[in-house]
Amino acid sequence: MSQAIASDDTSKSLLMIAAGGLLSGLLTPLTPQLIDKFTGGSGNLRMALVAVPFAVLVFFVVRRCSANPVWAALLAGIVTMVAFVCAVNAAIFIDAQAYGASKIMRNVLAGLAGGFVGSGLMALAIALLPAGPRDPALWMRMLLTGTLAGTLMAVDSALDLDLTSVLYPVWQVAVAVRLAMVLQRGKSG
Repeated sequence: MSQAIASDDTSKSLLMIAAGGLLSGLLTPLTPQLIDKFTGGSGNLRMALVAVPFAVLVFFVVRRCSANPVWAALLAGIVTMVAFVCAVNAAIFIDAQAYGASKIMRNVLAGLAGGFVGSGLMALAIALLPAGPRDPALWMRMLLTGTLAGTLMAVDSALDLDLTSVLYPVWQVAVAVRLAMVLQRGKSG
């Protein structure tokens, strides 16, 4: 009986995290409009600010799903912002390296690279937090999920989306839920 209650609580928690990922994913492509109202700051700093909605979600996921202290959850949020900048730069680099390939192929490759770098940096950094699980097999699911979801960049490009996105809501829901699952397994294991 207690297992059924715990399972129901876990399902509700994951559903709430998915809803948070959807909200942050809808806000992410809109934040550049707000950031552009302010002048100053480097391009990478401005790009990192775009990741604030997802970084806030990561903060709450780390606090709720692990035994990490507040400072560690804050660090996880900052790492998320850094990972976003690195992911975007990796996607830009791979897109430039695939010059001459079709636009959709460049976007798929760039999305794979960005998804891999973003989820990989997050997984590595959060695994090193005091209460982060050290089992690499747990983190591989998050890495695989983030990498494959990165291919949705091609969908955004094909649909010529600017203020909306398919990539961000799906990627952020998937990675946030996977992060929560990893942290919950690490907490219980």
